[in-house]
Amino acid sequence: MKKILTILAIAASVAATAQAQNKEVAAAKAAVEKAQAAVENAKQNTKTATWLKYAESLVKAFDAPAGNAWVGMSTQELQVLTSGERPLGESQVEVGGQTMVKREYANKNLYFDQAGTLRVIEVTKPVVEDALDKAVEAYAKAAELDAKGQKTKDIVNALENINEKYTEEAYNAYNLGDLKKSSVLFEKAVAAAATAPLSKVDTNSIYNAGLTAWHSFDFERAKGFFEKCLSYGYYGTGGETYAKLADIADRLGDKEASKNYLTAGSQKFPESQSLLIGLINYYINSGEDTAALFDLFAEAQKNEPENASLFYVEGNARKKLGQNEEALAAYEKATTVNPNYEWGYIGKGILLYDMAAEVADKASTEMNDAKYMALMGEFENYLKGCIAPFEKAFELIKDDEIKTSIAEYLKNACFRFRSESAEFQEKYDKYNSFGK
Repeated sequence: MKKILTILAIAASVAATAQAQNKEVAAAKAAVEKAQAAVENAKQNTKTATWLKYAESLVKAFDAPAGNAWVGMSTQELQVLTSGERPLGESQVEVGGQTMVKREYANKNLYFDQAGTLRVIEVTKPVVEDALDKAVEAYAKAAELDAKGQKTKDIVNALENINEKYTEEAYNAYNLGDLKKSSVLFEKAVAAAATAPLSKVDTNSIYNAGLTAWHSFDFERAKGFFEKCLSYGYYGTGGETYAKLADIADRLGDKEASKNYLTAGSQKFPESQSLLIGLINYYINSGEDTAALFDLFAEAQKNEPENASLFYVEGNARKKLGQNEEALAAYEKATTVNPNYEWGYIGKGILLYDMAAEVADKASTEMNDAKYMALMGEFENYLKGCIAPFEKAFELIKDDEIKTSIAEYLKNACFRFRSESAEFQEKYDKYNSFGK
């Protein structure tokens, strides 16, 4: 009898939780309807408080479908707090490259990672359509009526909160693969932040609105947002805003504009690989004199003669253009400017190793003995030449993953010469055993 009573008590608790969720949603809807009636009443809609109440009810209505769920909660917490709200179905899906468990409810979908943590809340049946849009308009109206600014702080906080909600929704849409929706939501985050009295420029959301539009191949839309970024001095990581605008211009057939974006970006961010590669590809494909590209490097190096990375980047550019001797000279200059700059040694080592491999390929198809022996001598010179810079890089590098990669190059190079001397055998053994 006691067991039966316990089961009945649990069932009653479950039913009560479900009922409470339904009541919360119904109450949120009723509150919006009541507040909306007030703003439509000519006697009440001239008051700041009326519009504030309406805005607050809309934000609560937006939040209501999530109930007691929040991003970061565990499945155990969900079970305790929303035990009566049972899912209609459950499946495994890919979200942002991760396998997640999707639980479907009457008004939302919840996505849990493999550790059982809630990562995405997707509302499928909102209490009020476009609730946050309407809330922003209501707060703007409240601010307009608040002549003395008595509620300015409250309105600013509310608009910041809405900006954050839009941003979170934008990331959710992005993770769920809806890039167009994500771009629109980032744009709404921008608009909420720009609304008076908050009046802030959300450059991060402007950039993300452009980036998601770019990913969804809406290039004209993306261009507008990235140009706004430039106007606010927001360049993205390593000048990526310039790189994206150059790519868009290229896709839209404006090669000159693409070149101008790449050039301007490279002058501000001379170490950016994406801008560098873009410029190199432009000069290769356009047939223009690549001397102009290296004039840019020369100018940057003149302005920052102690910046070793500028010479390393020049080396990478010359390598891509097939100017191997000039590339080796640039890498050497990087290590001269800064003897502890590991990337100069890495650049030189990799290029010499690649040159050795290229000569070996030629030798493998050479039928003339004399020419074959000459090529093999050249091969061994390049291969031996890469050992010293690689060893210096190995000495300087702190990153274990890069160190392991350099050790692999050294192992392969020293293997060729291990029979020549005990020194090469020791080097081979050292690098072959590294990390094991």
